[in-house]
Amino acid sequence: MSLIHPSAIIEEGAVLGENVSVGPFAYIGAQVKVGDNTNIASHAVLEGHTTIGKNNRIFSHSAIGTIPQDLKYEGEDVELIIGDNNTIREFTLLNPGTKGGGSVTKIGNGNLLMGYVHLGHDVIIGDNCILANGATLAGHVELGNHVVIGGLTPIHQFVHIGDYAMIGGASALAQDIPPYCLAEGNRATLRGLNLTGLRRNIEREEINALKIAYRELFEQGNPLQEMAQTLFETTTSDKVKALCTFIKTSKRGIPFSRK
Repeated sequence: MSLIHPSAIIEEGAVLGENVSVGPFAYIGAQVKVGDNTNIASHAVLEGHTTIGKNNRIFSHSAIGTIPQDLKYEGEDVELIIGDNNTIREFTLLNPGTKGGGSVTKIGNGNLLMGYVHLGHDVIIGDNCILANGATLAGHVELGNHVVIGGLTPIHQFVHIGDYAMIGGASALAQDIPPYCLAEGNRATLRGLNLTGLRRNIEREEINALKIAYRELFEQGNPLQEMAQTLFETTTSDKVKALCTFIKTSKRGIPFSRK
């Protein structure tokens, strides 16, 4: 049985699953779908063509599904999709997609979006990511799985960040960050591997292979694209192959200082 506060406004057409809780003065629009066991706190606003999965926690004053902050938007049918088991904290702003970006913003499962996080239009986020307070993602940004973004860090539009990467707090990122890497600074540049994150999730043999690959790619003055191709062809490590594939397909380039 769902628990709906009498002051909440739920428009006709909205679909709520089982055991959904809606707090005082929350608003849920007519095109919104909310999955089972999701908790929506007071004063949260859910609008637009928004689909929310199961077991999510949406805190007060979140604005979810409001129209994109894009001057080219002219009322097209666009969508926001949120998976399961996410925590969306106070004053977050999550916008749907735009026609020019595929019309969908998509958030995976098990993510933590801390207070004042903004996800712009057409953002794609994988699973188990952590975005600290005040992290702001511009339009078309893509994050892999297990990515960590530090507080007060803005991410430029169209930037891609690979699996298990970490961006330090109060950085400003304008280029792509490969999987397994750590970047920080203004403007953010590579500082090494995200060893803390890797040690929690990846076997030592793979970490050692990534250490060797990182040195050859970024610390020995080798031409980046050529070395990425060479490593891809010679390594037996799936993680190194993923790292090299990301580098070869990067469109915004990799920010690093040559030794």
